[in-house]
Amino acid sequence: MYSIIDIESNGAGYRKESIIDIAIYRYDGQKIVDQFISLVNPDSDITPFVQKLTNITPKMVKTAPKFHEIAKRIVEITENTTLVGHNIDFDYRMLRQSFSRLGYDFKINTLDTIPLAKKLIPDEVSYSLGKLVKSLGIPLTNHHRAEGDARATLELFKLLVSKDVENEIIQKHHDETNAKTYINKIKELTQDLPNERGFVYFQDEEGKIIFSDYVQDINKFSKKVFNSKSKKWEQTQKNVEQINFELTGTDIIAKLILSSKNIRKKESLPFGLYHRNNKYVVEKNKLNKLEKPILKFRSFTQGSKAIQFIGSREEFNDIEAFKKKIDFKKRNELWLGQGRKLGEKLFIIIENGKVVSYGFYELFTQIQTLSKISKLKIDLVFSSSDLINELQLALLRGDFETLPLPK
Repeated sequence: MYSIIDIESNGAGYRKESIIDIAIYRYDGQKIVDQFISLVNPDSDITPFVQKLTNITPKMVKTAPKFHEIAKRIVEITENTTLVGHNIDFDYRMLRQSFSRLGYDFKINTLDTIPLAKKLIPDEVSYSLGKLVKSLGIPLTNHHRAEGDARATLELFKLLVSKDVENEIIQKHHDETNAKTYINKIKELTQDLPNERGFVYFQDEEGKIIFSDYVQDINKFSKKVFNSKSKKWEQTQKNVEQINFELTGTDIIAKLILSSKNIRKKESLPFGLYHRNNKYVVEKNKLNKLEKPILKFRSFTQGSKAIQFIGSREEFNDIEAFKKKIDFKKRNELWLGQGRKLGEKLFIIIENGKVVSYGFYELFTQIQTLSKISKLKIDLVFSSSDLINELQLALLRGDFETLPLPK
């Protein structure tokens, strides 16, 4: 039993996409026994590119059901089947992340018609759905709409099955997909990890944390660990059975969490901001060990952007005014800024120029008194120079609203 699927998305950024069109044909090997076709309201914008490609407009999906309204139907029609698609990784990822937003873990065996077509119909000029089915004489109507593409994929799948007379390739693909191989382990553990910064936790079968760290890209870092040939990662690769993560949003939040957990993680900040001959310059810190940089940067590009911003502010032509702006001495302030997720705010408490605590609150929460703040705050064990530097950069950019410390 198979579920032939095609999905169109709204074209948002990777892992932030939403489904706008879906078609599923339940196929028993002989005939279609059930089908589900629907536009979907993504509750977000559809990019101009996708509108032009699919001819699906915001007006068309405005009255369409939202994903949570069709989720049960998708589960029912795909139950006890193998999910088949042309580049199935995309369709399967769209389903997993859509279900994940509802708190549901969607898992199913999959089959991709692209590698099957390459094995059974070699020497084709292109294996894109449109060009391949045209070459094979398979009708394709409403290309780049879920219904048309799913129906063409079904006809392609029928042809592939008929050409695989001994079922060797389909059986082999099924066995490979479901085998407990290292490659499948990597794929399963990393397929839904976000490409965002945060803390990553590698855990063994019993849930014990065997490795944790703060990384700039959770997905990229995890794959790098699995692909590493270094002996350093051998035991982690062997024992990890689950990966969990904690998104931090900004580098500042990550540094605050590290400081509250007493984890000292020195960051490389090789470039510095200097003021010479009435000009701001960025250069490598090691070029002049006698001169202390005003600010430090991870890269030359980050420093160059800071100089552009400084140059756009006339008051910063005065170096003393600039230094006063970012000076932390004797500050007694409450800083409010962006939290880890939408609808959340970060607050930072600075006393006598030292960062002493931080916390989070929802937008509807009022935190006008120190007693209210004390219930939400998380104290820092230490306040690193890297954290102060990051806060100075944020202050320069205007990322925080600064208020006198409430009484």
